[in-house]
Amino acid sequence: MPDRRPKARLRAASLLAALALTALTGCGGADSARTTSGFTESNPDGMHGAVLTEQYVVPEVSLTATDGSDFSLTKDTKAPLTLVFFGYTHCPDICQIVMADLTSAVARLDEADQKKVDVLFVTTDPARDDPKTLRKYLDRFNPRFEGLTGDLKTVVKAGDALGVQVAKGKKLPSGGYEVEHGTQVLEVDGRDHVPMVWTEGTPPQQIAEDLTTLLHRPESSPAS
Repeated sequence: MPDRRPKARLRAASLLAALALTALTGCGGADSARTTSGFTESNPDGMHGAVLTEQYVVPEVSLTATDGSDFSLTKDTKAPLTLVFFGYTHCPDICQIVMADLTSAVARLDEADQKKVDVLFVTTDPARDDPKTLRKYLDRFNPRFEGLTGDLKTVVKAGDALGVQVAKGKKLPSGGYEVEHGTQVLEVDGRDHVPMVWTEGTPPQQIAEDLTTLLHRPESSPAS
């Protein structure tokens, strides 16, 4: 099986603009270059993630957490740093790889910093991913990770606002179907903005280094 990890992180805005034309990826064999929604970046601090020149604003939408309670993407993201990933539990490869990378990245932080980082997994397949299914899936990675589901229109609305496109993909011989979605990981800060994203394939060590920098940098920094 070929290695899907990029050999180098995309730095030029022109390359990212080109990737905007292929913003969706289907889990299960799609080209890993098709992971990035349209954005431009700068790298004032040598961060491994893409520091956005135009930050996304988190929409005021309410989804359902794994305990069945309502969860607001704005009011209930209270940690100093929240990482958001859109995916689905039936994804055969890419989603599991990204979640494993996030698990490893968070585990590399010291105990105090781990408590300052929340990870949200927003399902792009709410028809199959109810709260119980999400909880069982996330417990394989980290019991502290939270899963969110809801009606598909709300998920798509949230994804559109955050530069993550979501669409139902092709049918599979088994009778199931793929879900096409952007695979970037979003950093949500305390102002409900997204100042940085990590593309699929960013190594856990690099994500951890960025998280440590973000948690300990002055608030006036360009990436905060």
